[in-house]
Amino acid sequence: MSTVIIIPARYASSRLPGKPLLRDTGKYLIQHVYEQASKCRQATKVIVATDDNRIAQAVHGFGGTAFMTRADHASGTDRIAEVARTLSADIVVNLQGDEPQFDPAALDQLIDLLKHDPGVGLATLATPLHTLAEYQNPNIVKVVRADSGRALYFSRSPIPFVRDGAPDFASGMFLQHLGVYAYRREVLLQLSAAAAAHPLEQAEQLEQLRALALGIPIQVGVIPHGHKGVDTPDDYAAFVAACRVNDSRG
Repeated sequence: MSTVIIIPARYASSRLPGKPLLRDTGKYLIQHVYEQASKCRQATKVIVATDDNRIAQAVHGFGGTAFMTRADHASGTDRIAEVARTLSADIVVNLQGDEPQFDPAALDQLIDLLKHDPGVGLATLATPLHTLAEYQNPNIVKVVRADSGRALYFSRSPIPFVRDGAPDFASGMFLQHLGVYAYRREVLLQLSAAAAAHPLEQAEQLEQLRALALGIPIQVGVIPHGHKGVDTPDDYAAFVAACRVNDSRG
């Protein structure tokens, strides 16, 4: 099964404008993400999807592939769907353009979830929660799985809610959702073609709830550790510092 990784990248960011083109490490941030994605064993192609010519030029400059999309997409999912319509790939992976440390082995695990289960339309990843602060943080999306690994629900609220006592984080039942997806191409196009956001999606501001509301099964794989994305100047400074440490060790 052919697999393409598409990385949506926008120049505008309320907390970190021009994020994809930051290059305090000597490489653009989007280049770090592209190179990590390219290490995925099962990826036949990696593409950056952007509506900004500056980002496209940067990608071409380091030898990558960029696809110019429309500027009016409401979400990254719609942006990658525009690219997917031009491709014949069986599986499309959506990897955010601010994930320069995402483990390529985790991407392979994600893709395997679709390859090994024909009944699943899309797959995603989660990692265990460890603290009450994480569990209660609305900026950390939680997911509850069935015994089969299928997603039951995603929420910004603490789920599953513990009525009596305290959450047992050692149980493995409390999971943080990681915003990376592998879609069967036809499912991605179906979701993008949906006329409007579902009320659940609107209420939680979580795109994946559209799939659940439409009855599309989501398989959730669990990995031991999450991957810190770059959302703020402090996040980027920490990433730059980590790169310098790794360079000094190398």
